[in-house]
Amino acid sequence: MAKTDQEPVESESPAQVADPSIAEEAAAEPPTKQQSVAKSAGIVSIAVMFSRVLGLVRETIFARFFGAGYLYDAFVVAFKIPNILRDLFAEGALSAAFVKVFTDYQIKKTEIEAWQLASLVFNVLAVVMSGITVIGILIAPWVVPLLARGFPPEKAALAVTLTQIMFPFILLVALAALAMGVLNTKGRFGIPASASTAFNIFSITTGIFFAYWLSGGTWEISNDKTVVPSIAAQWAIIGMAIGTLIGGAAQLLIQVPSLLKVGFRFSPILSFTDPGVKRVMRLMGPAIIGTSAVQIKVLVDVFVVSGIEGGQSWLSYSFRLMQFPIGVFGVAVGTAAIPALSRLAAEENIVKFRSTLSDAMKLVFLLTVPAACGLIVLGEPIVALIYQGGAFRAFDTDMVAWSLAAYSIGLAGYAAIKVLSPSFYALDDAKTPMYISLASVLVHAPVSYGMMVFLSGVGVTPERPNGFGHVGVALATSTVALVNFIALTVMMRRKIGRLNGRDIAAAFVKIAIASAAMSAVCYFSYHYIAALFAAETLVSRLLEAFIPIGLGGLTFLVAAKLLRIGEVEQVVSMLRRKLAK
Repeated sequence: MAKTDQEPVESESPAQVADPSIAEEAAAEPPTKQQSVAKSAGIVSIAVMFSRVLGLVRETIFARFFGAGYLYDAFVVAFKIPNILRDLFAEGALSAAFVKVFTDYQIKKTEIEAWQLASLVFNVLAVVMSGITVIGILIAPWVVPLLARGFPPEKAALAVTLTQIMFPFILLVALAALAMGVLNTKGRFGIPASASTAFNIFSITTGIFFAYWLSGGTWEISNDKTVVPSIAAQWAIIGMAIGTLIGGAAQLLIQVPSLLKVGFRFSPILSFTDPGVKRVMRLMGPAIIGTSAVQIKVLVDVFVVSGIEGGQSWLSYSFRLMQFPIGVFGVAVGTAAIPALSRLAAEENIVKFRSTLSDAMKLVFLLTVPAACGLIVLGEPIVALIYQGGAFRAFDTDMVAWSLAAYSIGLAGYAAIKVLSPSFYALDDAKTPMYISLASVLVHAPVSYGMMVFLSGVGVTPERPNGFGHVGVALATSTVALVNFIALTVMMRRKIGRLNGRDIAAAFVKIAIASAAMSAVCYFSYHYIAALFAAETLVSRLLEAFIPIGLGGLTFLVAAKLLRIGEVEQVVSMLRRKLAK
């Protein structure tokens, strides 16, 4: 789109930016009239919520059929490597860099040049990711055992096989991430956010199909984590790996029709020297280094926990639950804010940039602080309801609930980073988040290992020989996330002059007070209801989880009304109008 066709972004007052009722246009319309970040985030949240629910269904299937031990430990380590590379080359660095350059092309150049850039980047990404995939498959037998140094030989060999099967996942999801960046820039949020729903649906259905087909129809899982599973059980987890790969393909293919509809046309031209491609790569460089720091922390955790039998599984299950509010709220707000912030930065409208960013930050806190408190207080009944049963025992529930509480401490900071880091990229500054991320690695490695060693001596029993060592790793992750968030906030304030800090702080204090009241109600209502049941049943688990959640949610809304938290009132008003229609 030529520059002359663009209207100033967000012509409303700054106070209106966070109002979900401001924008009248649907998400599918081109960005000639900019939507509010809150409404766009709402669209993404709805789509992502379905995906996260299905993701929990997928994790529940793993928990019931494979438990928390040998098989799922191997799967988690195997999937960790391609997933890390996906975050490194695709969803983190590439999306932010491409959205920035593609947005500039639409404003300062022609629509044709913008689409030519998209096609070139698509081709370059496909070639680079294909090469990385081949190399990854070839070196997996040497790399995986190094990471899983605490695995016995049979378990390490299974992890290598699963890694080789799932490595092409990074190629498929990297291309899906690029498609998502294109569609978000064109004002399409629903379909890209639904792509992960397609991943979960296909990975679940095809995974179960291949698991049963390859295993011969059934397999047994021993609760003894030291016993090597049967051949049938190992073939079953291989089937789930194949399903994961098919799900990655679905995540890309579901976006193709929308890509074609907004104007994308594939051109078989490859150029690493094109100015636009070089600019994307130049912006990606520091971003990749910064993102790699995050992935190094993940690998450190894999290495540190590999000696704890079941530790990989406990952390994975708890991290999935913690990722639910991050995905529904933090990533949703960030996804909706990036195109608006990139456009405002390109137009050099720092005043509106500042107000949009601060409103996005307040929205993140509103949605994640109460979620974090809820997960800390109600972690045990939530984990029991979702995971417990089959191969997943009450002991596993307790261990996952502890690590979930540790992860939840840093949830708000983790989600806010999803908004702050891309904001630097929008300002053509990828170096600041890179330096901060690299510094956090130096903090994370010793803290993670130190906390693991310290808590490994706490709560030691015959069934829990490593104590709460895995909880120390989760706590280290939260600590570093909060430090990272504070550093990004300070640097952003210096970069744009100010960050409406008083408004953000006032909103945070009110949200924290309302969340504290909510937590108290959740805690006492859960323990009261739990005392009424002599034995655990599905009905008792449902009541123990949902009654406290309902009472806590009502308490939060009442407290928010009394404290006059404006964002809540705006959301409630929007829902009333929607229901009235």
